[in-house]
Amino acid sequence: MTDEMRPRRRPGQLEAEILTVLGAATGPLTPGEVRERLDPAGGLSYSAVVTTLTRLHEREAVTRERSGRAYRYGALSDPAGLVAERINRLLAAQDDRASVLRRFVSRLNAQDEQLLRDLLNEDPG
Repeated sequence: MTDEMRPRRRPGQLEAEILTVLGAATGPLTPGEVRERLDPAGGLSYSAVVTTLTRLHEREAVTRERSGRAYRYGALSDPAGLVAERINRLLAAQDDRASVLRRFVSRLNAQDEQLLRDLLNEDPG
């Protein structure tokens, strides 16, 4: 598939895919190993993987250790944790959090709204 025909990833999708690969690995991986596991056909650029891993490291979602001239990365978070972090960052930037949360809940489908209510009613301890 050519680059023109390849669908673009959704925002955050590559991060989630990388975290999934790192989470499934038996140990830390180099960017090249991550790229190979994500896209053996070679359509994904090495620089996109390195950039994404660097951003994940800056956000403390992955570990990074020097291995020769390269780095090896390991997962500290999972895709769900990454989405939760993004939501928290967006919420923290708002002055009127109650309005944001109210609108968020009002736009959930019935199943997700019930799931959220059930989670809020769970005993945290």
